[in-house]
Amino acid sequence: MRLKRRFSLLATTLCTVVPYMSASAATVSTAPAHAHSRTHHTPATSTHATPAAAKATPVARRKKASGPVMAGDAETINVTTGTHSTNRKARQSSSPVTVVSAATLRRSGMVNLADALTRTYASVNVVAMAGDSAALTSSIQMRGLGPNEVLVLIDGKRRHTTANIVADAGPQFGSTGADLNTIPANAIDHIEVLEDGAAAMYGSDAIAGVVNIITKKQDHGFHASAQTGANAYNGDGWQYQLNADGGLKLGNDGYMHISGQMYHTDHMVVGAQDHRLLGYWPTNATTTGYYNGVVSNAQNVPKDSNKILSTGEETRESLAIDFGKKVSENIDFYGLITYMHRHGETYQNYRTPNIAPTMYPSGFSPLETIEENDYAATLGLKGSNFFGFDWDLSTTYGADGAKIGNKNTANTGMLASTCSTDSSSVYYSADGCGWSPTSTRAETYRMAQWTNNLDFRRNFNIGHVVPMTLAFGGEHRLETYQIIEGTPASYQLGGTQGYAGLGPNSAGNWSRDIWAAYVDGDFHPVKHWDLDFAGRFEHYTDVGNTQNGKISTRYDISPRIAVRATISTGFRAPTLAEQHYSAMNVDPNSASGLLPVNSAAAKLLGASALKPEQSVSESGGIVVEPVKGLHVEVDVYQINLRNRIVGGGTVKGQQAYDAITAMGYALPTNNINLNDVSAYYMTNGASTRTQGLDIKADYTFHMGNAGNLALSMALDLNRTRLHHNALGTDGQPLLNAQNVAYITTAYPRSKIILNAFYTWKNWDVNIRQTRYGETTSMLSYADWTDKTLTCPSGGALAYSNSCFAQFKNTPRWLTDLEFGYRFNQHWHLAIGANNIFNIRPRRVNQINNSRGAKIYDQYSLQVPITGGYYYGRLNVDF
Repeated sequence: MRLKRRFSLLATTLCTVVPYMSASAATVSTAPAHAHSRTHHTPATSTHATPAAAKATPVARRKKASGPVMAGDAETINVTTGTHSTNRKARQSSSPVTVVSAATLRRSGMVNLADALTRTYASVNVVAMAGDSAALTSSIQMRGLGPNEVLVLIDGKRRHTTANIVADAGPQFGSTGADLNTIPANAIDHIEVLEDGAAAMYGSDAIAGVVNIITKKQDHGFHASAQTGANAYNGDGWQYQLNADGGLKLGNDGYMHISGQMYHTDHMVVGAQDHRLLGYWPTNATTTGYYNGVVSNAQNVPKDSNKILSTGEETRESLAIDFGKKVSENIDFYGLITYMHRHGETYQNYRTPNIAPTMYPSGFSPLETIEENDYAATLGLKGSNFFGFDWDLSTTYGADGAKIGNKNTANTGMLASTCSTDSSSVYYSADGCGWSPTSTRAETYRMAQWTNNLDFRRNFNIGHVVPMTLAFGGEHRLETYQIIEGTPASYQLGGTQGYAGLGPNSAGNWSRDIWAAYVDGDFHPVKHWDLDFAGRFEHYTDVGNTQNGKISTRYDISPRIAVRATISTGFRAPTLAEQHYSAMNVDPNSASGLLPVNSAAAKLLGASALKPEQSVSESGGIVVEPVKGLHVEVDVYQINLRNRIVGGGTVKGQQAYDAITAMGYALPTNNINLNDVSAYYMTNGASTRTQGLDIKADYTFHMGNAGNLALSMALDLNRTRLHHNALGTDGQPLLNAQNVAYITTAYPRSKIILNAFYTWKNWDVNIRQTRYGETTSMLSYADWTDKTLTCPSGGALAYSNSCFAQFKNTPRWLTDLEFGYRFNQHWHLAIGANNIFNIRPRRVNQINNSRGAKIYDQYSLQVPITGGYYYGRLNVDF
């Protein structure tokens, strides 16, 4: 009776807490269980948690990959994300978990996994077009936060991140998130998305949410597809993709599933007229460079020569091998191997004929290139009955190596008359003078991660009354980061046009060890009440210790209605790239760049060692099934994130000069213009609060001979506000208005996806309506700005670092449509169009349109710049 009274008191307390948490707008994150089940999974369309009772339904037989997949099929999947309990469906979760099937991703029409997830999942977005080398990799953003705040897992194991850091300003600045496109899309059975922080379960990065990719593990069957298409309104951007996967038996008790994919896409160029090539400009425009018909002997260069606002050309080959076999009656051996090679190229700003006339008399467009190799291997043993515990012992090694280069370029310093072969000269060229290579290697990055896990789990009853799942375990992770300097021609004398490489002073090798331990207790004090407590301790050899906890609960009021809530703390340790990456652009008259925060040079500017970002997340929600088959869930969330890592305040003049020379760079003492010398570093300089609302619903009409119609709706409302902007050594805020907008309003205020999937006999039709809400950016005043205008804070308005123009990307609707026909049980053909009405972002004002080439806001996470895309796909199943 005493125990019963205690549970009654606790239940009363929690019923008081839940409404408060709902009002404060917070979500709960779910991530894959450490001792995850490697059973055969069944694909489902995008589904959500519902109050389905705790009875486990048997796993259904797998449908043909190209056949109809209904929303209700999600109830056949045991999710592993965000829980250590077994036999729990997505709709029974205490935290919002959404399951996205391979069939749903395929019907997105996108051949990139990141783009497919963005098209089908309301809380995930990508920037319109990343800059420089960041355009060569793909990182997702979730719930308004950056790529570094999203944890990616494969089969419950932490995925390594990309080595290619985003070095340009923008919403993704400083990030090295996991690149989803390194994984063959056809290797995926389904994706489980946990929509909240889960650092207490999985460690660093799980602040905005967790994406857990579950791979195929069938020991039979063969599937293949071929897709091709183009951005037809422009007639470019042609793509094709070929993939195949199949399973085979390893003896009587093992399996191997092999997946391979090949993908290629051409450049899709938006098309814009370069201001420098028009032959005219507004009165008092801040003109620079070459103008058709203005300079003497000017060539008549095509006005659309500048192709910087475009998608990259990419060729990618990837492979995945998933396998498992019994070792003994109670022990299984399993593994997963992935590999990807990618070659990519992106356009840089067009260089006019007067830049390097001896080499390019008609001007040139430099291309930034990447040669990337990404690989990972997981090996593990799992078993049962170890003193009553299930256990899982695994090791995972993953690495990403990226060689960044330039082609169709020139080092103009080597071509200049001031170039010298005298090593004591500030104009010294190690490669000689009077010539320049047309291609160089700018730098090479390598990021590696070796993770070892040991996890235990056991179900038992406390006092033969309260069912409980106890899970605990430990983790060791070794992370390494390497930068190799580019060839001398890429960085000396100002570097190559388009992209200057990294010099020897930016190169190095760094590493750290991480040790972690966690414990998780999942209780059922009464039949319909679930209560989960989790705690985690981590020690980083470079940034110290962190402790985090989570409490989540769910109560099933009836079989058709349930409430849930979570409060948790989280963290994100600074990456090795954030601590040690540096980039310097030095020429005989100026210098600028990013200093590594741990260097003596950065400390001269007041830099201090980076600390982990810290978060507190709350969420609350209700899950209802008002009529059988209609599933609705509503969750509010709030994420308070402090010590956000941002770029430190830019320092100019003598102080910056001293810091750069302390970094080991030799600067000319006579010709240098101190006003053109600047330096900055990364720092824990901001705190933000993100609040949001998620609503999801789905229902399937079974209409007999008239077919089936599956309807779904997903809505994400999101708002991020800046709560603290630290001051730099000059007493000024570290973030200016433009940088504040990057982390607060570049993300859509809302996103809604309405989807209808209809099947009738051999026909299927999918139609999707997506509405992107407003984004707001603060744009710089560019070359067509009146040079007589000044900024109220001082200096010219053009290219001001403190005065900006507010620009709003107004809401946009996109319509996607796909028709499919099944010839027989083996062959299926689909023809579709994404953004069928060719909706583009709103155009920016000409005075904010740099060189006339950037007609859209490239850093907005709203609608893509690519417009309409038409495709055809052939699916084969045996």
